[in-house]
Amino acid sequence: QVQVVESGGGLVQAGGSLRLSCVASGSSFRLSVMGWYRQFTGNQRELVAAISSGGSTNYADSVNGRFTISRDNAKNTVDLQMNSLKPEDTAVYYCHADYLTPLVDRPLEVWGQGTLVTVSS
Repeated sequence: QVQVVESGGGLVQAGGSLRLSCVASGSSFRLSVMGWYRQFTGNQRELVAAISSGGSTNYADSVNGRFTISRDNAKNTVDLQMNSLKPEDTAVYYCHADYLTPLVDRPLEVWGQGTLVTVSS
């Protein structure tokens, strides 16, 4: 079974920066696409950014140019550097990963527990 754990959330003033980190652990797995989602109060989760194992990235329009996603395949980590933060970025951020395992013949997914990012005006 694979687990992902986030860290790095917190309170920051508008215009500031935060870096979120996520590490995956388990046995006999190979990570595929990793990403960050966020959930505003009362809303569904939305994709913030995703990165393939080869390094291809995808960003939500609302964060493009401000956020940068990166990963270290050797360490099974994915980070989200968030710059020029706005109050509307306030949300719970979740790490997500697709992965493969020899035990199952289809891709599986795992979610982190979420980390709160609060941007004050």
